Amino acid sequence: MSEIRFQEVTKTFADASSPAITSCSFTVPSGSLVVLLGPSGCGKTTSLKIVNRLYEPTSGTVTVGGADIRDLEPTALRRRIGYVIQQIGLFPHMTVAQNIAVVPSLLSWDKERQTARVRELLALVELPPDEYCGRYPAQLSGGEQQRVGVARALAGDPDVVLMDEPFGAIDAITRAALQDEMLLLQRKLKKTILFVTHDVEEALRLADRIVIMRSGRIVQDGTPLEILTRPADDFVRDLVGADDMVRQLSLLSVEKAMRPLPDDFHEDEYPSVPCMENLRRALSLLLQSGASVLTVMDGDEPAGILSLDDIRASARSTETQA
Repeated sequence: MSEIRFQEVTKTFADASSPAITSCSFTVPSGSLVVLLGPSGCGKTTSLKIVNRLYEPTSGTVTVGGADIRDLEPTALRRRIGYVIQQIGLFPHMTVAQNIAVVPSLLSWDKERQTARVRELLALVELPPDEYCGRYPAQLSGGEQQRVGVARALAGDPDVVLMDEPFGAIDAITRAALQDEMLLLQRKLKKTILFVTHDVEEALRLADRIVIMRSGRIVQDGTPLEILTRPADDFVRDLVGADDMVRQLSLLSVEKAMRPLPDDFHEDEYPSVPCMENLRRALSLLLQSGASVLTVMDGDEPAGILSLDDIRASARSTETQA
């Protein structure tokens, strides 16, 4: 088990007039991705850095896998936790392969095992190993560097990964691609991930649960859909744009809104959309194509159809549940 649990955690820095975080309690269940979301200075990064003891809590308890982090030697703890930051922090004098192998080397893995792990991870983040192993960070684009940073964080096969604004310095198109890749990686690997961002769209797209912070305190902890449809207060409502119905559609799947295939269905008649896609993207496809209906695909097989009326009905159902 690799659950992260905060229990009444407070952190006050020396000479600070008020705590950076106050009485924070939340859980990152094993194998889930939880996002800390809030404006700058709300305590997100402070909370994250407490987990790997870059900061020590003033009071309260943090456990990882049931063990109190204060009972673990800091260096040993950090080798067990993957860490990805916005600035990436690749060593410029080391090749890509050497950067990724830093933690396996510290863990005394033999060279053959290190090489195999480096190649495996480069393939996983879609950087061909034969092409990238010998490159240096300066020879990579920002998106490629960020992929290497993710691979390095996963190199020691940690159960827990901390990610602090990992895609914040990347252009919008590359950022969306990296978010897609992150979702695919998480489906495969099921790591326990604590992810810091101030970007609401990113939080809604990636999170199993979102912990919203303001002025060092937690104001709401829930699933993305719960937070969008039942915001705790006006601050949360304004932060996440809870009144934006199109944003709510991004959390609803095509599969749950589709209708069965009609008897006279012809597969090539309409544009297609994957069944696991969200209704926001389906709506965009309907508007762009001018089609009245989309064919919903489950892999290579048609599974149903989706119309604008189906999307409206699903949106109304969500409003009623809220």
